[in-house]
Amino acid sequence: MSSNPAISIRGITKSYGDVVALNPVTLDVSEGALFGLIGPDGAGKTSLIRILTSLILPDEGSATVLGLDVVREYKELRKRFGYMPGRFSLYQDLTISENIEFFGSVFGSDMKTAYELIRDIYVQIEPFKNRRAGALSGGMKQKLALCCALIHQPDILFLDEPTTGVDAVSRVEFWDMLDRYKAMGLTMFVSTPYMDEASRCDQVAFLKSGSVLAIDTPQTMSRRFGKTLFAVASPNRHQLIDGLDAMEGIHSAWPFGETVHVALKDGFGESALSEGLLRRGIGAEIKVIEPGIEDVFMELSR
Repeated sequence: MSSNPAISIRGITKSYGDVVALNPVTLDVSEGALFGLIGPDGAGKTSLIRILTSLILPDEGSATVLGLDVVREYKELRKRFGYMPGRFSLYQDLTISENIEFFGSVFGSDMKTAYELIRDIYVQIEPFKNRRAGALSGGMKQKLALCCALIHQPDILFLDEPTTGVDAVSRVEFWDMLDRYKAMGLTMFVSTPYMDEASRCDQVAFLKSGSVLAIDTPQTMSRRFGKTLFAVASPNRHQLIDGLDAMEGIHSAWPFGETVHVALKDGFGESALSEGLLRRGIGAEIKVIEPGIEDVFMELSR
């Protein structure tokens, strides 16, 4: 990664009537980085990406992409980025080949020129090149959309929730492709509601209700949790949750799969947790764990 910012955002705000989509957002993305914008539905992720791709105007603040102002220099900017929206937006009645040919022609490019860049994706969909886009599976549509976003060999790629609604295997394959593009030096700005995908990024920003809660690398994000975290398991999970809710020393308790992740208030330790559950007739297995991305997000959201 380069230390130069490929994206620079300063005090961006956006509202739709009385609904605030983005509170003042300020962040930088380095050249060559795979940057993840992580947050639940309605956090403001799509609004921010649409501002950065010059599709909507911010209410306040400014942003540059590749040194170009997203408002004043949008015509030049649009030649240099690739954009894959969250909803499949290619032409359903055109075949795979026809969609790629069309989007290439818009930018004065073609398959021959961009083949080395899109080869790894295209070889997976080439056997179906004469199939209409509307008849493709979710994973195939995703790969076609990525081909069309890259056909003009952009300098930066914006992907808005690219794996939403796609099966788990296709999600992993997609992020493996992004890793290959990162190795080639392509800057990527990816939004996702899936916390597990954050670990695949160089840097992540947590976004909730239009505000950035934290920006850090996935490796160091866990340090922001600030408390010892316990995974608590019991045969009667509902009784366990009710018991934890009633205990005085509980700082937070969130269900995670078959366990409950529990953090305690200052002055309370593992023995107090165990004894408090036993007094309520709840037998439980308790072990100390390292906080994950999800734990940090839930804590910051408090």
